[in-house]
Amino acid sequence: MTTDFDAYERDLWAGRAPAYERGFARLTAYTVGPLLDAARVTEGTRTLDVGTGPGPVAREAVRRGAEVTAVDADPLMAETASRNVPGLDVRVATLPELPFPDETFDAVVGNFVINHVGEPDAALKELRRVLRPGGRLALTCWRMPGSGALGVVGEALDAVGVPWPDDIPTPPFMEHGEPAAFRALVAGAGFADAAMDELDWTHTADPEYWWETGPQAAVGTNGVIVQRQTPETIARVKAAYDRIMAGYAVGNGQVELPAHALLAHGTR
Repeated sequence: MTTDFDAYERDLWAGRAPAYERGFARLTAYTVGPLLDAARVTEGTRTLDVGTGPGPVAREAVRRGAEVTAVDADPLMAETASRNVPGLDVRVATLPELPFPDETFDAVVGNFVINHVGEPDAALKELRRVLRPGGRLALTCWRMPGSGALGVVGEALDAVGVPWPDDIPTPPFMEHGEPAAFRALVAGAGFADAAMDELDWTHTADPEYWWETGPQAAVGTNGVIVQRQTPETIARVKAAYDRIMAGYAVGNGQVELPAHALLAHGTR
């Protein structure tokens, strides 16, 4: 079933793969190792990478010797993953409907994808369906409310007084972006020994490059909101962004942005 939020997400990411790969994907790369470790992905593990994006999780799983299949809802993301991971079995598919038989995989992983679906409960049931008994699930999401690396552009929009547009739906996952709620969501979908790890790291970036590959490229909802504004308002948002980024400066034109994520895992 496609919800209004799912339809919004398809439009949001259409054509954004190149900018996402150059920018935000570098931030999310930190969690790839912990994600695969939690799913116990090693040599020979039949692994499904859901929401593969440009393919960093699939690439590392292949490096570990796993048998990897990947899916993404956006055709250009899937194409990018195929280019980055030669020989990868990658398909276009959208949760909560996956084109695989029951009990196909030993491990299912998703790096910051569960927060991009309209029905998280239904998505988790589908991920459980394609796992074999005893198979492992591991999912990351951003800790809410967003701050640091995730929240800078939103803070700048707030500082300028730009309101949330009426036509952009609120993400259904917002209520699950804290440890107890995310763990409960996974446990409620039927996963045994559901557990939660908190991941904190620092992302070093050039603030101008971060702006170019994010808001300027309309990547993510905040980027879309920025690009809807008049040139005068965009200039005010950019000035606010610069002031906020200055608080994270470490010299040589670089900033260090704190990032906070959650890693939920369990067994079918």
